[in-house]
Amino acid sequence: MDLSGIFDVIVVGGGPTGSTAARYAKLNGLSRVLVVEENVSIGSPVQCAGLLSTAALRETDMEPDSSFVLNSVKGADIYPPSGRRLRITGKETKAYVVSRKMFDRQLAIKAAAEGAEYLMKAQAVGMEEVVFADDSGDMKCRALKIRHGGELKTLYAKIIIAADGARSRTAGFAGLAPCEKVLPGIQVEANYKSNDTDYVEIFAGRAAPGFFAWTIPVSETVSRIGLAVDLKAVEAAGKTKGNELKADELKADELKADESKNDEQPADSDQTAVSYLNHLIQNPVISERLKSGYTDFVVGSIPLGPMKKTYAAGLMVVGDAAGQCKPVSGGGVYTGAVAAKIAAKVAAEAIFENDYSEKKMAEYEKRWKKELGRESEIGMRAHAYRVNLTDKEMDELFDKLNDPDILDMITEYGDMDHPSVLIRKLMLSKHSLKMMKLLGTFVKTLF
Repeated sequence: MDLSGIFDVIVVGGGPTGSTAARYAKLNGLSRVLVVEENVSIGSPVQCAGLLSTAALRETDMEPDSSFVLNSVKGADIYPPSGRRLRITGKETKAYVVSRKMFDRQLAIKAAAEGAEYLMKAQAVGMEEVVFADDSGDMKCRALKIRHGGELKTLYAKIIIAADGARSRTAGFAGLAPCEKVLPGIQVEANYKSNDTDYVEIFAGRAAPGFFAWTIPVSETVSRIGLAVDLKAVEAAGKTKGNELKADELKADELKADESKNDEQPADSDQTAVSYLNHLIQNPVISERLKSGYTDFVVGSIPLGPMKKTYAAGLMVVGDAAGQCKPVSGGGVYTGAVAAKIAAKVAAEAIFENDYSEKKMAEYEKRWKKELGRESEIGMRAHAYRVNLTDKEMDELFDKLNDPDILDMITEYGDMDHPSVLIRKLMLSKHSLKMMKLLGTFVKTLF
């Protein structure tokens, strides 16, 4: 691979967002596109629950395929603190349980087929603006410093797209402030008898303060069991209920936070998530169907709330790196793909216009906010509302949602990627007064 000269675009990060950005950069007519990935192979280590909405597959131009799809789901069984189950049913498949390793690799293969190049085991360690001189004359560009093969090297690009995940180093090199908050998450894959493989199970309230816990059926006998927590909600729960969980309560050696898998997530955050997971698997709903032993263990992070600024001269930040995850569900593949396509388009325009200025890169932020901004704002308000709910209030909320007519509306309009659509429909229905009482001032943000 020729690393000399100047690339049109260097994408930092070879996950779904990075590969989509690289592929669309090529599809938009750019010549030299390089993906720099710090791990030895695409898709490893996995840091995702592996549940992708149907829209996420469409946005990444992927058809459901047995090479990476393990199961499909159409609804959810939700357990509030009371334990009274609320079943949300979909008319059709809403999401796919996937092997993220194989999904990510398929996206990389598609990008490579368009001519994008990949440089593996290359860690970005610095970045600066420089003047690059070649036969075409002097021009300003970005110099990306990497560690590769035990050596420090410098790569040059007209534009860099940062797709290197939560707490993006690349965005930090440009002096950009990180997203609002990052939730620690943890998941195991376990021998677990699913009641119905068409349904995920969601546990709300004290099971995972500030977010939720889940079981995702891979098959009839194997599920992924995990959760994410908001540390501020954890702290509040500990102070008010006296139910702090301790990492030394763990019963299985498999449930130990491996800092090497996620060296940017504070160890105490990992241990908090581990403790809540240990508590979760003792929940009667889970424990009676769970057998000992785990076949996989994942520690990850969910960034919530986009960065205040997602661009600089010659730089755009996309996906998890920009905090573009969905605040309600934590999913980031759909939103990341939307942003990646926009970034690739802006990069192509900038290069053809020979304009890599901050003003030109600002076009990216305007466009992605037009597509994703409103839903993100509503999602963050929904998250704040959820964080502040007591267990009693959450039980009351789900009890009142357990109305046949409301459940029919949820079936009709429920959307993992656009939850505001359902809330609007409910607020314009005969249930508007009930919704106003349930959700209070939160619903006013939708109008």
